[in-house]
Amino acid sequence: MADDEVRTARAHHGARGHHEHHGHHSDADGHDHGSHTGHGHQGHGADHDHGDHVQVFRRLFWIMLLLGIPTVAFSPMFGSLLGYEVSGWGLWVAPVLGTVMYVWGGQPFLSGGYDEVRAKQPGMMLLISLGITVAFVASWGSTVGVLGHDLEFWWELALLIVIMLLGHWVEMRSLAQTSSALDSLAALLPDEAERVEGDAVVAVAPAELRVDDVVVIRPGGSVPADGVVVQGAASMDESMITGESRTVRRAEGDPVVAGTVATDSGIRVRVGAVGEDTALAGIRKLVADAQNSSSRAQRLADRAAAWLFWFALGAALITAVVWTIVGTPDEAVIRVITVLVIACPHALGLAIPLVVSIATERAARGGVLIKDRLALESMRTVDVVLFDKTGTLTKGTPAVTAVDPGGRMTVDRVLALAAAAESDSEHPLAKAIVSAAAQRELEIPPATDFSSSPAVGVQATVEAQTIQVGGPYLLEQEGVRELGIADRWRAEGAIILHVLVDGDVVGALRLVDEVRPESRRAVDSLHDRGLEVVMITGDADAVAASVSDELGIDRYFAGVRPQDKAATVSRLQEEGRRVAMVGDGVNDAPALAQADVGLAIGAGTDVAIASAGVVLASDDPRALVSVRALSEAAYRKMVQNLWWAGGYNLIAVPLAAGVLAPIGVVMPMSVGAILMSLSTVVVAANAQLLRRLDLRPDTVTDSAPHRQEAT
Repeated sequence: MADDEVRTARAHHGARGHHEHHGHHSDADGHDHGSHTGHGHQGHGADHDHGDHVQVFRRLFWIMLLLGIPTVAFSPMFGSLLGYEVSGWGLWVAPVLGTVMYVWGGQPFLSGGYDEVRAKQPGMMLLISLGITVAFVASWGSTVGVLGHDLEFWWELALLIVIMLLGHWVEMRSLAQTSSALDSLAALLPDEAERVEGDAVVAVAPAELRVDDVVVIRPGGSVPADGVVVQGAASMDESMITGESRTVRRAEGDPVVAGTVATDSGIRVRVGAVGEDTALAGIRKLVADAQNSSSRAQRLADRAAAWLFWFALGAALITAVVWTIVGTPDEAVIRVITVLVIACPHALGLAIPLVVSIATERAARGGVLIKDRLALESMRTVDVVLFDKTGTLTKGTPAVTAVDPGGRMTVDRVLALAAAAESDSEHPLAKAIVSAAAQRELEIPPATDFSSSPAVGVQATVEAQTIQVGGPYLLEQEGVRELGIADRWRAEGAIILHVLVDGDVVGALRLVDEVRPESRRAVDSLHDRGLEVVMITGDADAVAASVSDELGIDRYFAGVRPQDKAATVSRLQEEGRRVAMVGDGVNDAPALAQADVGLAIGAGTDVAIASAGVVLASDDPRALVSVRALSEAAYRKMVQNLWWAGGYNLIAVPLAAGVLAPIGVVMPMSVGAILMSLSTVVVAANAQLLRRLDLRPDTVTDSAPHRQEAT
């Protein structure tokens, strides 16, 4: 996500929520991270981050590619394959450049192979090291005449190093892109803070704040750092932290959290946490954890490489014994070296990294940030999707859904007067009322003498009349009774505001958290894919039932306290279900972590994002369907590539060993090498088919699942 997109997301989310200054009281209550040793990156600069690895492997790949072209061209065996002869000084080009490639370009694999030997966990790096070392020694033996010309593999050595470096570069780049995207989440904090310095207020970057600094938070502004209120009081929009939409009153001595918004008045805050103690530092740690997470498919590739190592070694030993008995020592050496070189997994080195890279790229274009590859793979096995209601299935912002004029005025007149009184307020409820009047194209009369009273409501003079809009405290203060419709609206969990003209009630407004128009299509699409959809909310049962009925949700959990959300996930898992949880607040974080797959809405809190394996950049719940489609397609590509890469070796190695020699069929080394390189092309081409996957929510949800998965 670009920084400006992230800021826009936080700005939208920061403005969310219906609040208490109108005095409404609702019934609602308030991985396995592998070391990645299978690729031996620690052997090539363990202290560098993935950005450094990208530079290392990219530079090494291009240098080795430049050296590899003349190495292949001047390789005598390659020349004989294409029908030309290498002679004279040209005979020494391949040995010299090949040696440089082995020592320099092969260093990451040799050191990685050494690490695998020390760890007693043979895998991909050791198999590559074995292949290039055998090819290097045999080629020099052939060049100086100790071994036959059939064992000159300079071109195969060059191709092997270049292809393996390409695979590692691709993998490191995909991880680094994930890192940079996660780092950009830091932009969710405000761009600058206003620090009190003596009698002056100075704008500084949040990073420059220190513990005990005092900062000014203006109405509508967000808190730049965790701290304590030292002056003033305000209704704080903490929806980005709690996920719930009501404001919380914060006065002197109360704690406030970075990213929360003062909705109605300014406050001063003493900073209490900076540096490593902040949530941002925690996110950076999770970035590192996410980078080091190795997926099931990657571990499968590492296991396949380990089995191939022992398979190749066993085949080589058997080949040596058998050919020494039935043939000559020279033939035995040729067969053994051919087996060991062919066994080196060109395609296996690219099988997973290419798919992961393309999948994460496609996901990013579809507004999905893959933090943990394991989460992406697990998504295909999920059978229950658990949605948090507020801000996920609903917009998290109030909307006027009904107006009762009480018999004295028209609906339009009541709404116009309420909008006039609220027009100078920045409160989300006020904006909802003004927006409703604008949608009806009503003429809003001008207002003067505007005033706002937290927890009561607003007052203004409109057309020489005193107009008041507020909740129960306003009615109590004025000594008037609410309209009869209020009881039914309250039972439905709605926010109720009454409109008073010169102290008399003339109407009531019903406001509710508006359901996203995309939510119904997301639920329908998940049902089409055979998934059960469940909703969880802290709101009252009536509210939950209303939203559940509207969206066609299978079951819901209402009145769930924030601390009990993770227990609800556990209960579903105890039923034998695999659960994907979608949420956006701090109270969702434990549930996101508990779920088999945690998906955070990108406009949500940093803590929720940090607890999730997948981040949805938009608020569109249909993006979840995109993740499911991508998971299914990517996993299939990984398995196909592993079968092709590993299966080729299972066939090619015995042929290279000469199992069909009794009937006169012996695979020449050159043919085996060419076929091995072709297998790499097949794996790469198969991975590229993922690019055909369209992850835009409207196309994924409008199309049948099988058409959305790359074939």
